Amino acid sequence: MLLLEPVVHGDDRGFFMETYHLDRFREAGIVETFVQDNHSRSARGVLRGLHYQQPNPQGKLVRCTRGALFDVAVDIREGSPQFGEWFGTELSEENRKMLWVPPGFAHGFCAVSDVADLVYKCTALYDRENDRSIAWNDPEIGIRWPLSSPALSAKDAAAPTLRTAPALPCYTT
Repeated sequence: MLLLEPVVHGDDRGFFMETYHLDRFREAGIVETFVQDNHSRSARGVLRGLHYQQPNPQGKLVRCTRGALFDVAVDIREGSPQFGEWFGTELSEENRKMLWVPPGFAHGFCAVSDVADLVYKCTALYDRENDRSIAWNDPEIGIRWPLSSPALSAKDAAAPTLRTAPALPCYTT
């Protein structure tokens, strides 16, 4: 994972920031090509995730363009030295930070403002048949979410633990 803080040029009229630049991202180690953009809106207390796609895993460059959310990435690559470890951070329209979630990581987020918009670029097209979830509250992962009783989709409420999740990606060096 990589937490990115873009340069923001602002004045009394507003601001300008570059959210993607091929050469700069490659210099930072993000060499994948983006093929799909998505936009998700959530109300306060909604938790989405932990999602992954296998085969054909998606890398995601995520940012919050409205409100604030707590964003999480979990290394789910079998054989990885960091298998099961998570990273979480607040992304907001104010801090303008972006999180790079590499292929092979599960991703999830929860809205901590009344309304939160997540905009993200993906390195692989969405594949409904291979869309998978891991339990947001898996005790072995131990994510410290900023809420205890989130609003969940039926799919996310029934998600298996990491230990029992099907078709995890493999770690490669």
